[in-house]
Amino acid sequence: MSSSGGGGSCIQTTVSVPRLRVRSPDAAGSSSGDCDHGAVDQVRIDKWLWAARIFKTRSAATGAVLGGRVHVDGERVKPSKVIRTGDTIDVTMRTDRRTLVVTGVAERRGPASDALTMYTETPESLVARERHAAERRLSRPHGADLGTRPTKQARRRLEALRREQRRPR
Repeated sequence: MSSSGGGGSCIQTTVSVPRLRVRSPDAAGSSSGDCDHGAVDQVRIDKWLWAARIFKTRSAATGAVLGGRVHVDGERVKPSKVIRTGDTIDVTMRTDRRTLVVTGVAERRGPASDALTMYTETPESLVARERHAAERRLSRPHGADLGTRPTKQARRRLEALRREQRRPR
């Protein structure tokens, strides 16, 4: 199957495979290199966060941006902020903070292997995240210093002691 491009001298061949469409320049087409078959050089921040698999859903990415947990080049942004290759993004999720440098953009979510190529995490961010994870592992859970749960008899003795202390003399 052969179809002509959007107009101009670009001719492209479309090969249809079930659930997959691959486009490639035709050998008879122009070799000028002017054709760009759908490649993007900028995309909205919420779409990028979703496509890069930082967030599971696009609405979660939008909520994080609106909530102020995403900063581009040090500034709080709106979900419609356009990002390009080379931008620095700070993302805070729960207690973890990640600093990412955009190395690629995509409008659609693809495989996880492709998502990993869309950004690199700064070495400082990696070290800080690993240190924070180690601190969480080594810290004691809340309530660990309270000891074991009191028995029924011990609980009754504590309640009697508290009643004695509340009684006016």
